[in-house]
This record gives sequence, structure tokens and C-alpha cells, in this order.
Amino acid sequence: VQLQASGGGLVQAGGSLRLSCAYSKRIFSNNAMGWFRQAPGKEREFVSTISWNAGRTYYTDSVKGRFTISRDNAKNSVYLQMNSLKPEDSAVYYCAAARGSTSSSSSRDYQYWGRGTQVTVSS
Repeated sequence: VQLQASGGGLVQAGGSLRLSCAYSKRIFSNNAMGWFRQAPGKEREFVSTISWNAGRTYYTDSVKGRFTISRDNAKNSVYLQMNSLKPEDSAVYYCAAARGSTSSSSSRDYQYWGRGTQVTVSS
């Protein structure tokens, strides 16, 4: 398994969750990483991305100020801290490794995808 996401669950609105994604160091330590999500009946959408050295981060507008992406290459992991969760944040969240070191919001720029982890926010 090259990418493994975890940390999803059921939380009340206003609560927090921290998603983690472990990745293969040999393959992904120099790659940008991203988080995407897909709600039932909707297309997969970009959430956040981080460059290979964590120097640049980007977020979709709907999560700015609430979500924080980070990575620890020494631990071969990328994280998504989600605060002030809303019911509309409910989705399956996926971590992905980009084709290169530059972060991107386009799913087409991501080559490897992990299994998703379900996040459910109750109102």
C-alpha cells in the first residue's frame, strides 16, 4: 500500500478531526501531496495541497481558515487538520500524491490515490 488515509469519523458540527495519510517515502518524499473529497452524488473536489517541502499550501475557498494541511517527511505523512466542521464537509476524503513536487488543485496532476476515509458531520 503506497498511500493510506485514516482519521475520519462522525463528529458534530463545530467539531474537529485530523486526517492522516501515510505514504511511501521512497516514492513520495519529493512529491506534492493533496487532499480531495467526494460527497454522495457529487464529483470529487479539491480540498488542499502542499508542496514537497511544505513551503506552499493552498486551499479551496470553502475550507480556508478552518482546515490546515501539513506534512512530516521524516514520518512519511501528510495531515489535514479540520476545525469548525460543517455538515457540508461530509464526504469521503482522499489523499493523493502529485506527479511532481509542485502543488496543484487539479486531480489530473495526481498520480497516486489512497483509499478514502469517511468524514460525517452531523448538524
